[in-house]
Amino acid sequence: MSIDKIWLGLMIGNSRLHWARFIGETLQEAWDTEFVERRRETPSLQDEQSVPLYLASVVPTQTALWQDYPDVRVITLEQIPLRKLYPTLGIDRALAVLGAGETYGYPCLVIDAGTALTFTGVDENRCLVGGAILPGLKLQLESLGKRTAALPQVELPSQLPTRWAKSTPEAIESGVVYTVLSGMRDFIEAWWHSFPESRVVLTGGDRAILLNYLQSQYPDIAAGVIGDRHLIFWGMRKIVL
Repeated sequence: MSIDKIWLGLMIGNSRLHWARFIGETLQEAWDTEFVERRRETPSLQDEQSVPLYLASVVPTQTALWQDYPDVRVITLEQIPLRKLYPTLGIDRALAVLGAGETYGYPCLVIDAGTALTFTGVDENRCLVGGAILPGLKLQLESLGKRTAALPQVELPSQLPTRWAKSTPEAIESGVVYTVLSGMRDFIEAWWHSFPESRVVLTGGDRAILLNYLQSQYPDIAAGVIGDRHLIFWGMRKIVL
């Protein structure tokens, strides 16, 4: 691709559509939109029909809506230049850890704080070490509100909640947030034990609030964590250019 060629990136996540507009290797803008029932419901593309669209997705029903886009190019796991990837690894995780490695160096550990909270690590030889998946912060809160009779729906607090709560909403906040933070600390420390010089990069929709919590609870750990919302698109850029 020409270094000044305009192209679009679209990552279809579990909850939203994530967009980026590049000129060559330079990111011009990034934005999110809600899922659509018809592709023509996306007004941001009205003037972009001649621009190549590089698409990665974890939602097949949404992927199908873009098959008739004039110049769509679906990114698959086989295109990711990392070694020892397993066939069911999510393309979002693969692109994010590729983006982290290419931007910050290998080895690297990516924590993606989206609908799911995922950990994905790659070593200095660009081989997948492995990872883990659990429900994200908001999904845990929503599950308690929707799947229990007596527990309320709770939103994420803007600051680290009190640990020893004296109300039911605060108890839910405490249970979810402190458990996730303890898990993150455990995974990060285990990773650094194996890869002491490795970068740890936090991405995803809840990255900012989670990094804020981490800085309050475990400042020494947080000092070694980088926040970057665009990791998937840095991974796409490696594939495109």
